[in-house]
Amino acid sequence: GPVAETFRVIQGAMTEEHVRSTQGVFQFELSGEGGGTWYIDLKSKGGSAGFGKPPVAADVVMSMSSADFVKMFT
Repeated sequence: GPVAETFRVIQGAMTEEHVRSTQGVFQFELSGEGGGTWYIDLKSKGGSAGFGKPPVAADVVMSMSSADFVKMFT
């Protein structure tokens, strides 16, 4: 779905420079289609993004609809 595709694109666009300059872990609590807990880890080596809880504690937790999440990233 659109949420999974958005996270796939984010994962593909990550670089070590993004990790070095951001140093943050973002957790998204999404409601609606494709919802659930998702994360973007821009703190751990290489970075990562995907479904579920982040591998380390989140610095920021955002709650929104999956539709708003997709709009925010497109």
